[in-house]
Amino acid sequence: MKRAPGEIRAQIAAMPIRRLADGSMEILLVTSRTTHRWIVPKGWPIKGLTAPEAAAREAFEEAGVVGRIVPEPAGSYIYWKRMSDHFALCEVTLYLLEVERQLPSWAEQGQRQVQWFQPDDAADLVDEPELATAIRNLTSVLVS
Repeated sequence: MKRAPGEIRAQIAAMPIRRLADGSMEILLVTSRTTHRWIVPKGWPIKGLTAPEAAAREAFEEAGVVGRIVPEPAGSYIYWKRMSDHFALCEVTLYLLEVERQLPSWAEQGQRQVQWFQPDDAADLVDEPELATAIRNLTSVLVS
């Protein structure tokens, strides 16, 4: 089905977090496959899965992490996605993933870098200003 020009497309994303022994928190970022920018694991909705389930699947495939996905959205952001022949405006709904373990191997392991960051560093590394804001907003909610 052809989309109307300028139509906003929906995506889902996981924001994987883990708590360290000292009580601090880290956020997992992955690089995109084509531009190698730091992002959170994200993708298109998956038929037969709820949005939070699809977000958890993306984190599993892109970063090899599994855990508890929070069913309520933790935020959203809008960005321009580079497609093969144009750009598409996407609104991404973020779901918090409390990571319980990281697998030794996963589907997209050789295609992306995966790294844990302190929240402020993660916010500074992502290119999308609205994602950076969502990371900063999320951490202020979780720390309090």
